[in-house]
Amino acid sequence: MNLVSTSIHLHQVKLFAHHGVLPQERATGAYFYISLRAKTDFSRSVQTDELTGTVSYADLFDIVREEMNIPSALLEHVAGRILNRIFNRFETVTALQLSITKENPPMGADCQGAGIEIKAHR
Repeated sequence: MNLVSTSIHLHQVKLFAHHGVLPQERATGAYFYISLRAKTDFSRSVQTDELTGTVSYADLFDIVREEMNIPSALLEHVAGRILNRIFNRFETVTALQLSITKENPPMGADCQGAGIEIKAHR
């Protein structure tokens, strides 16, 4: 069997965090939705049913949660920290796609969310 593309993903993880340019945003906090796709070859795990041949989505979640707990003015900065940690920890991850959406941002509009998306590779 030839696998064309393999990736591990987290979809719409909801976390409460304290990010924002305005001091009030960082003080009160808000809900954020994070989606992550990590391209990695897990063809070995397809055959062996062993975690050692893949990347654990629980480990990816731990990195996301830890970085989201560090207040920042910009979501771009939070995303950069998440990407750097994942690339540094998992050498088998060759590309990442990450989106962070802030629920109901304070911008004077009726909006479900606003945020950023980054695609990166080694």
